[in-house]
Amino acid sequence: MSQHEVYEADQGDKYKVEHTSVNDYVEEDRASSVVNEFGHGKGSFMTAYFNIVCVVAGTGTLGLPHAFAEGGWLGILILLLAYFMSVYSGIVLIRCLYYKPGQRLHDFKEMGIAAFSWPGYIISSCLHFLNLFGCPALYLVLAGGNMVTLLKGTVGELNHAYWVIIWGVFLLIPSLVLKTLREVTAIAAIGAVCTMMAVFIVVIQSPMNRVENPNNSGVIWTGFPSSLATIAFSFGGNNTYPHVEHALKKPHQWKWAILAGLSTCTCLYILTAVPAYYAFGASAQSPIYNSLPTGAGQTIAIIVMTIHVIFAIPIYTTSFSLEFEKFTRATDERLGKFGAWAARAVIRTCTMVILVILAVFVPYFDHFMGLIGALANCGLVFLLPISCYLRLTGVRNKPWYELAFCALTLFLGIVGLVFGSKDAIEDLIEDFKTNRPTS
Repeated sequence: MSQHEVYEADQGDKYKVEHTSVNDYVEEDRASSVVNEFGHGKGSFMTAYFNIVCVVAGTGTLGLPHAFAEGGWLGILILLLAYFMSVYSGIVLIRCLYYKPGQRLHDFKEMGIAAFSWPGYIISSCLHFLNLFGCPALYLVLAGGNMVTLLKGTVGELNHAYWVIIWGVFLLIPSLVLKTLREVTAIAAIGAVCTMMAVFIVVIQSPMNRVENPNNSGVIWTGFPSSLATIAFSFGGNNTYPHVEHALKKPHQWKWAILAGLSTCTCLYILTAVPAYYAFGASAQSPIYNSLPTGAGQTIAIIVMTIHVIFAIPIYTTSFSLEFEKFTRATDERLGKFGAWAARAVIRTCTMVILVILAVFVPYFDHFMGLIGALANCGLVFLLPISCYLRLTGVRNKPWYELAFCALTLFLGIVGLVFGSKDAIEDLIEDFKTNRPTS
């Protein structure tokens, strides 16, 4: 037997699929939440709910009116499809982690290698880390640009790069103090409330300031891929789900937490995108509060969204750090409490430095969001969880309508990834060529 055949046989035994293991685990968990063989945390349903809302909502809310401006009213249908696909994807993602009885995969990378061996590991790792670095870097871009806008003409006026660096240094504090996602629940709740406040302002002010000829369109096929990429970004967050679910004391609550969280986000999206696109049409900007008239409403929206993105960044950085700390075995048992803290401090400081560099050198929020949505989120939300789920749990044991839904999800993911990335890259190249202002 060749080395390749030996490896394949070993992988087959190691990752043998038993589809009923997830349901068995759920029943066991319902019977007892005290004995937890998978080492879950002590987080509540609300812990998971607020983490989901804080990570998923926010910048997606700000970009959806512009997505409608690129794709037309068809965006409503795509938004609703993306909602159902994201809920399904979030549920089957966690099912993949428990596909083998008595074991729980830790994250996306382990799921990728279980389903597709080393090619799966490479692809899932690239998408995973692109999202974990791209999204918080994008948030830093937005926060820096917002500070430039808010303090323009005052003694605190600084350029975009300086504000990005200042926020990066400030965010090192929660990154070093908060060890796991359970500790960031409070700031996640504040971030969710801030998003709701910004949505309320957009809902009120958009119809009041409707332009004379908004030029609304039913369908704009040329802008469809870019619109899809932005909508995919709006439902990003899958790579933090394994950590959020692991922090739950009662893991069977996950499917209800993901349903409640994404339903809340979708309601916020519709409340923002529909009136804003109705009011501003093709001129709707990303972030949308740039389309609002200068005044108290716009200022409040900028402030609360700045608070939101700043509070969302630690969720991403903590998720990445937890994985890297596990990989390097930076644990209290191995290094002692101080040694483990020092290792975490080095890892999280280096992470923040990389984020700041990205945010300084790619300062264009709208097209940067499109690129991350196309490259990372289309893969992480629409493609990877569905592919791994079908691979790990089988195809023939599923009804035809579920397989049809999976096929549609994969198709939209491929369209968004390929064509959305192409459009976003071309737009970013044009931004750098023309040196477009960042605020």
